[in-house]
Amino acid sequence: MKYTQLGRTGLKVSRLVLGTMNFGPQTDEADSHAIMDAALDAGINFFDTANVYGWGENKGRTESIIGSWFAKGGDRRDKVVLATKVYGNMGPDGEAWPNHDKLSAVNIRRAVDASLKRLGTDYIDVYQFHHVDRSTPFEEIWQAIDVLVQQGKVLYVGSSNFPGYKIAQANEIAARRGGTIGLVSEQCLYNLAERRAEMEVIPAAQEYGLGVIPWSPLHGGLLGGVIKKEVQGGRRASGRAADTLADPSSRAQIQAYEDLLDKHGVEPGEAALAWLLTRPGVTGPIVGPRTAEQLGSALRAVELELSEELLTSLDEIFPGPGPSPEAFAW
Repeated sequence: MKYTQLGRTGLKVSRLVLGTMNFGPQTDEADSHAIMDAALDAGINFFDTANVYGWGENKGRTESIIGSWFAKGGDRRDKVVLATKVYGNMGPDGEAWPNHDKLSAVNIRRAVDASLKRLGTDYIDVYQFHHVDRSTPFEEIWQAIDVLVQQGKVLYVGSSNFPGYKIAQANEIAARRGGTIGLVSEQCLYNLAERRAEMEVIPAAQEYGLGVIPWSPLHGGLLGGVIKKEVQGGRRASGRAADTLADPSSRAQIQAYEDLLDKHGVEPGEAALAWLLTRPGVTGPIVGPRTAEQLGSALRAVELELSEELLTSLDEIFPGPGPSPEAFAW
């Protein structure tokens, strides 16, 4: 496994991030534990989760599965850089009681204690804001975080799904307050097929020293060889991938992508992850395996070297917006 610093911090993290969103809803506890063991054995030390994972009446279930894995001992907790998130409504019926969601100081305090209990730990390495809270000023948010840092419950803070201007605003206010390190990472939707983050989010993250952690690196399976699997009678596309393939021009684009990688003898999913690892500012993509086999495929991507010819061809199939601000200025 290869490692890098998380943004401007001294924290060393693996170039792949283990996403746990499937733990509980799609992968049972025993298999989830096996995947985490395999990830740790392979050198992945950065695990990502969220308080709402488990979804519906099972919100919090994913954190509990991670907590029961930590409880097995073997220095599991000490070896893991643990990231979780706060923002979502934790009520099972979907109706949040006032102050039981978003980023008010009172909800941050409540949410972090509940996450710590489920996770079976006394600290969170990277506590992430799952979404922008348009109703709560950053002065209040940072005041709440300062208390958690002083208590030793939180070490670093990151954002998720933030636009570039909110990354700037959050860190400028943190700097004015003094004594607050501010955001150190941004978790955003970014992959070969979805490159809008290159316009403002990634430039802002680089300017302020945030590590970029792409989620959905295979774009809902679209970049994982979906057409080839379909032809071979494997798992059919669903969700975002199925919607995209329903459009003839988009299907032709994905077919061109798969044909290109077949020509180079590279698996599509591995190429999509390897491409992200070449992108400026990217710490590591989040991989969310449902099985140990899927984890193995992701691990191979870390060692995969993409030639300049292949990178150029990928840009031709999936052209990015171009440098910022030229991409939207003219």
